[in-house]
Amino acid sequence: MSRTALPEASGTIEEVTPVGGIDDPISVSPGALEKMRALMDEEGSDGLFLRIWVSGGGCAGFQYGFCFEQTAEPGDRIIEKDGVRVAIDPLSLPYLTGVDIDYRDDLKGARFIVKNPNARTTCGCGNSFSA
Repeated sequence: MSRTALPEASGTIEEVTPVGGIDDPISVSPGALEKMRALMDEEGSDGLFLRIWVSGGGCAGFQYGFCFEQTAEPGDRIIEKDGVRVAIDPLSLPYLTGVDIDYRDDLKGARFIVKNPNARTTCGCGNSFSA
């Protein structure tokens, strides 16, 4: 699944029943929320979603993806986090349930960090994992 920034999408937001009874499948640190809001403000468009997905690739088998989108796709799980709306597609949701997302800006660079309890192994850079 390849995505580009702000792709044209159609469809309506469809609420999806929580997976495994979990109402809030991800946690996002205050620092990550602050950065997400700042990036959305830079985009200058109201109503943006932050889409998080998992796709095949990377050095460990799966990799994370992040982009901003104007609309949600049918079947997306929409999660509201202090004014930031996060969209997760139904195929990625099982791999992302339980993740903690943080943001760091240090000697290694500025990046979102995903701590995934579903990952059996992760690569050295932390951008890919196996499940």
